Amino acid sequence: MEFLTIIQILDSTIRLATPLLLACLAGLFSERAGIFDIGLEGKMLMAAFFSAAVAAVTGNVWLGLLAGIAASLVLSVLHGVASITFRGNQLISGVAINFLASGLTVLIAQDWFKQGGRTPSLFSGGRFEGWEWPFAIGPADAAATGQPVSRLMAEANPVHQVYSELLSGHSILVYFAFLAVPATWWILFRTRFGLRLRAVGENPAAVDTAGVSVVGLRYAAVLICGLLCGIAGAYLATALQAGFVKEMTAGRGFIALAALIFAKWRPWHAMGACLLFGLLQAIALRFQNIELGGLTIPVQAMDALPYVLTVVILAGFVGKAIPPRAGGQPYVKER
Repeated sequence: MEFLTIIQILDSTIRLATPLLLACLAGLFSERAGIFDIGLEGKMLMAAFFSAAVAAVTGNVWLGLLAGIAASLVLSVLHGVASITFRGNQLISGVAINFLASGLTVLIAQDWFKQGGRTPSLFSGGRFEGWEWPFAIGPADAAATGQPVSRLMAEANPVHQVYSELLSGHSILVYFAFLAVPATWWILFRTRFGLRLRAVGENPAAVDTAGVSVVGLRYAAVLICGLLCGIAGAYLATALQAGFVKEMTAGRGFIALAALIFAKWRPWHAMGACLLFGLLQAIALRFQNIELGGLTIPVQAMDALPYVLTVVILAGFVGKAIPPRAGGQPYVKER
């Protein structure tokens, strides 16, 4: 395998891992505070639709991003009211959000755009474009030399290939997602807010005794979860793809939950797990049929790899990964 091919696969890995990473960090904040959230899928889906819809109507991708975040926050508040205020079952609330998003997105899309549950395709201004770093090989070089970017990349030295293909050319949301990993680590393990948030997930009664609002902290975690899910959904519709299509999240919310369990609710490990899932998706897209010892692995088997790994992780690591002790349990203040 050529070096450039490996770099291109890793480039696709980063792009495909970005929505998983954002959703995984979203679940990390929520579950560290003791609120299990399997509604990540629904929040991403709703955010993807509203970001694409608003971007298509206004031609402004930043307004689309804000709309996606707002839609995800609405569902987060709904989940918070059900599971924190009314102390309902957190899993049922998450499932309800997933069903609600799945139905509403298609219904509203058909009513607004009459395109079979899709939004119009997004063009320049309505999408997040890649950010070309200085001296990186990109469209400007291709226009100046009259040669395609692929040829210029093939003729470049390995260091320039890594710089141009792997580091440069991503949308701003990709860089935000990977910068969010150290930011999440710092917030959770180096700030008073993070200490209290983790304490709420382990022993909410002790936090309450110290005079800190358990409800307030859990709502804060749920809202941070909604913010990150909103960005993840907007990335899917306005950066990774050019519009919304039915069920475009394709189980990424559940894969993010599996990555979170695999990472044992730790930010850096979560990034590694999401990159692993992204790598499997990138390989499946790059190599439609793989020959192994005269046996051809069909494309369907390659596409199923991330979901197979999800099942394997959930079957093999759920018992070994210990979640926050108060996770999934509504807090009832002692009188």
